Amino acid sequence: MISARRYCRNSIAKAAGGSVRFICYTDRSAFFKRSCGLYLAQTCRMNDVNREKFERLLKLTEGSYKAFLYDCDGTLADNMHSHKAAFVKVAAQHNIELDDSIIDELAGWPTVLVAEEITKRYQVLFDTTEFSKQKSSVFVEEFIEQTLPIAYVVEHLKAHVGKKKIGVVSGGSRSTVSITLKVIGVDQYLDVLVCAGETERGKPYPDPFLKAAEILGVSPHECIVFEDGEPGCEAAEAAGMKWIRIDKI
Repeated sequence: MISARRYCRNSIAKAAGGSVRFICYTDRSAFFKRSCGLYLAQTCRMNDVNREKFERLLKLTEGSYKAFLYDCDGTLADNMHSHKAAFVKVAAQHNIELDDSIIDELAGWPTVLVAEEITKRYQVLFDTTEFSKQKSSVFVEEFIEQTLPIAYVVEHLKAHVGKKKIGVVSGGSRSTVSITLKVIGVDQYLDVLVCAGETERGKPYPDPFLKAAEILGVSPHECIVFEDGEPGCEAAEAAGMKWIRIDKI
């Protein structure tokens, strides 16, 4: 769990006509100022490329969909490089020189399952649950301050608040994902959050998306999923949902 004394939730900045909440280290005011400045810059002034991608997303999601389900890492949050760095650092503690391309390959998998795959490929033994906890801790302690929103996806989400049901379905732990969503300023917009370990099976199985639809009270065919990796798209398709690879737009 994240210690309450390490973080504050009281800092609020006004941007793009609404409240944008930021989480910061209480003992790192420079981080807070940097995060606010960078986020406000992206929110208020999307560049031409992001604006074009935003418009494409709007067109692709026209129709009678009742729920939009977004992945977090790599879809709403531009932080995959940070997750890779955390995996590499923890793997090094186990004398593993990790090729971080495995993180792209298994995007969307729960961290503990990625750890299990690492043990198989590198033929090593370690406690995968402990590895998962160490990785989450390293990410939060050392890398979460680098997280920025993927502007055109975040703006797409915000444009549909109150019009569609909004969910985030992630292979990350609830504690880490919750902090990430606060950092990028979207946590207050969610109707449902489904994270690793909250269903019998995670991505690429359909269970997480089906649970989100059930909680929202909508049919799978009334949902559209936003993802950045194959496992997530496979999970969405298995759930009977349409999907969009945001990194392919």
